[in-house]
Amino acid sequence: MKRTFLLAAFVALLTPSGICQKKTETNSPSGSREYFPSARAWEHRSPSALGLDSGKISEAIRFAKDSESKLPRNQEIAQAITFGKEPFSDPIGPLADRGDPTGIIIFKGYIVAEWGNPMRVDMTNSVTKSMLSTVIGLAVEQGLIRSVYDTVAAYIPPIEVYDPSRVFRTPESMGQPELLHPFETAHNRKLTWDVMLRQTSDWEGTLWGKPDWADRPGDKPTEWLTRKRNEPGTVWKYNDTRVNALALAATCIWRKPLPEVLRERVMNPIGASNTWMWTGYRNAWIVLDGQVIQSVSGGGHFGGGLFINAYDMARFGLLTLRKGNWNGKQVIPEEWLESALTPTSANRGYGYMNFFLNTDRKMFPSAPATAFAHIGNGTNMIYVDRENDLVAVVRWIEGGSEDGFLKRLLEAARK
Repeated sequence: MKRTFLLAAFVALLTPSGICQKKTETNSPSGSREYFPSARAWEHRSPSALGLDSGKISEAIRFAKDSESKLPRNQEIAQAITFGKEPFSDPIGPLADRGDPTGIIIFKGYIVAEWGNPMRVDMTNSVTKSMLSTVIGLAVEQGLIRSVYDTVAAYIPPIEVYDPSRVFRTPESMGQPELLHPFETAHNRKLTWDVMLRQTSDWEGTLWGKPDWADRPGDKPTEWLTRKRNEPGTVWKYNDTRVNALALAATCIWRKPLPEVLRERVMNPIGASNTWMWTGYRNAWIVLDGQVIQSVSGGGHFGGGLFINAYDMARFGLLTLRKGNWNGKQVIPEEWLESALTPTSANRGYGYMNFFLNTDRKMFPSAPATAFAHIGNGTNMIYVDRENDLVAVVRWIEGGSEDGFLKRLLEAARK
């Protein structure tokens, strides 16, 4: 009898359900069991089974669908409408038409609702920035960056741009620099990793044909080329050229493509699909250690960035909800996420990019002050709420409608 019991227990452990249970649950600090989806499947539960108000969930989904972005689905046209008045704003990275309004609601780790086409791979625009800050956090963990308060310039070698069309120097190019030194002006030498991550650097220069001053320029064109340089850390400005300078610096630190770092160290451990891609610009290729590598962009302002489906976005959201831990494995250092969620003095609604904070409840009045979101143009949003154990991916909702969706969602959680 004893041998029969042990054999049955061993067989049960080898069954798919037994394996799934072992892989997808772990003990939380409180001693309860937390669910983690496997790489092959994500368990669905009905809202009512977990104590949520099904009617309110349906109402939130209807609101999200009815609040679809008013911009055209053709992203070339949408980009032109949004940024076309900026100097040098033409896209130099790929763009793709988007799909239907789409979303997923995760409660206690389980999928309780979804709409649209969550499998569709779409541009996610500046949610890409959260991936960029994450790979920099992993570089800190690995000791590749000793401190975020070190200057970036101290880490960056001269950079060779790869351009096979220019094998020979022309007479016109004589005397022109052959190598990039993106952090070598008097101002840029003062910039730390921290101010670059918080978008308070005021980095100056032109990268991949995009001048810093041309990205969301001021309303006085006569000052575009002569503007005052702000001391690092004092003024916040959302600026993709500066983000791309940070991505270039991170590529030099890792000395390999950042998508490779993200895949190996984050997306594979959390069971993400192989359908996502992170790309840069057609002219953003460099030579590192004899290898040609693309320096990826931090968003879709000029095309490119992260193309990803809603399920993979939700996995990343769940990872940040669980403080960087995935089924017992610390994928992102918890200390790094604490830094990413620390308000920036020049903008208390922003941490490390692209962690948007609800510190003063200005962004989401209906949500807890501790909630945060990874947000990109579109609007693409990963809402993360540790107080309510909620993650919501909402794609292609009109800007300004996010809180209306969250109000209805959180009413469902307060049943």
